[in-house]
Amino acid sequence: MQNLKSIRGRAAVACTGVLLALAAMPALAIKPFNADYQATYMGLEATAKMSLAGVGKDRWEYRIDIGGMGAELQQSTVFETDGGEWRPLSSVDSQRGTGGLAAMLVKRKSVTADYDWDSGVARWSGDVKPDRAGPVQLHEGDLDGMLMNLVLVRDVAAGKPLDYRLVEDGRVKRQRFQVAGEETIEIGGKSHTAKRVVRRDGKREIIAWVVDGLPVPARILQRRDGRDHIDLRLTAVH
Repeated sequence: MQNLKSIRGRAAVACTGVLLALAAMPALAIKPFNADYQATYMGLEATAKMSLAGVGKDRWEYRIDIGGMGAELQQSTVFETDGGEWRPLSSVDSQRGTGGLAAMLVKRKSVTADYDWDSGVARWSGDVKPDRAGPVQLHEGDLDGMLMNLVLVRDVAAGKPLDYRLVEDGRVKRQRFQVAGEETIEIGGKSHTAKRVVRRDGKREIIAWVVDGLPVPARILQRRDGRDHIDLRLTAVH
């Protein structure tokens, strides 16, 4: 479930925040899936669709599409699996306004990332500032925002430390999550026990509710300055 500044910039930050909170897979079984969410963003109603699909031997594409609020936000990553290691190969992050007030507030933007493990660096192209184009040195275990979310839920299920090195937007950032207890959450009229996973960064907070056996979080909440900013609730997995 950070990756609309003034409101236009906050679109990108919000999308990244959501995408950094969105998680994915059971610990040992990586399988294709589709998931649907109801979303509330700054009081606007939206829908989100998440999916994981194979794109070749040991390669997968994980993506999210958010729409229905006068804007479209998409992010995808292609990654490869090698035993227990998952590493990003490329990603695309885009947004645009489609109607109403959001058409004026959401700046059209598209950024592509390339993680070149042969040369050991990551680079970014598209709508990026020169100082955010890279190269950034890659280390074993590095993740992008989308892939970090898959690894996060995998590691929650396995009881592992939730400490990651995120390489995204021309920067390296440490991401540390904590399991903050369990809560009961409702999905499709049924109650489930969920682990509440939290990351705090100054005035920003991301909370994900992870249910054992589900390939995606049951709920993702992003807060800023103590106020709800984005709230996504799982409605179906298929």
